[in-house]
Amino acid sequence: MKRIHQYFLATFVGTLLIISGCQKDNYKLGDLVAPTNLTLTFEISGMDAEHPNGDGSGLVNFTASANHAITYNFDFGDGKDSEVAPDGKISHVFSKTGTVPYNVTVYAVGTGGISTSKTQKLEVFSSFADDEAKQFLSGGSTKSWYWAADQTGHLGLGPNDQKYDGGDHTFPAWYQAAPWEKSATSLYDCEFVFSVESGELTFEQKNPTGEAFIQGLYAQELGLGDEGSYPFDIEGVKNVSFSPSNSIATVDGNYRGTTMSFSDGGFMGFYAGSSEYEIIEVTENILRVRIVQANNPQFAWYHIFTPVKPVAPKE
Repeated sequence: MKRIHQYFLATFVGTLLIISGCQKDNYKLGDLVAPTNLTLTFEISGMDAEHPNGDGSGLVNFTASANHAITYNFDFGDGKDSEVAPDGKISHVFSKTGTVPYNVTVYAVGTGGISTSKTQKLEVFSSFADDEAKQFLSGGSTKSWYWAADQTGHLGLGPNDQKYDGGDHTFPAWYQAAPWEKSATSLYDCEFVFSVESGELTFEQKNPTGEAFIQGLYAQELGLGDEGSYPFDIEGVKNVSFSPSNSIATVDGNYRGTTMSFSDGGFMGFYAGSSEYEIIEVTENILRVRIVQANNPQFAWYHIFTPVKPVAPKE
């Protein structure tokens, strides 16, 4: 996510320079106004006198307001990506088990990108855990997973909307990749390593090419062209946390009920702006997940992984 933010910032600044250089007589940048009277309130789900830190779901509803703000950016202080809420209202699930303190910062953004910030400290209780999923993913120590490239639908796309008939929002109704369909890219070079360290689950994406498969809309926004593999920052060990899945797809599709989240923008080879993976199914031999595309939440992408790397057919 950092790379994308840097790209859009550079693009925005470059655009302003071009405008100021070529249209001095016709263009005038609006007044730079910093938002004022910024407030941030929150409501922890299930919070009462007996449960001052919530009911264990980790769900918190936030409301920010300010004068002269055009949007709000929330940093939840838990290692997950920041999120934007134009109306200042947003919900977030804190998934670290136990009663954990967090410093949540909201940035109220005004005209010209000028921002005002406010930080609120809160303690949230989360009792959700999925030790079985942790065991399957890591094998109890360290375990590698790979794209199930030899299976139809190892990459798939479906609607993230209940309005479609036949439960289409629960499976890749729109598209299912054929076996080895993406062989021309570096997608199948990926290795995903899950490890348990001091009782905590970590994740690392490895690819000897240093590339990631970028979904089409993101590739276009980044000026890269069509979907495909491009150099991308995939290095670093990420923390993995679990939280209860609350999407309609999880309920209607009878998914596992667990969402797996990676810290610091981590993702599994296919970049669509999301670090949160609904686990459809996980066993010792298969991992099936679903993500919602960040810049087009109508799209739900489906992935299948296996702990045994498939052997590509000979040409």
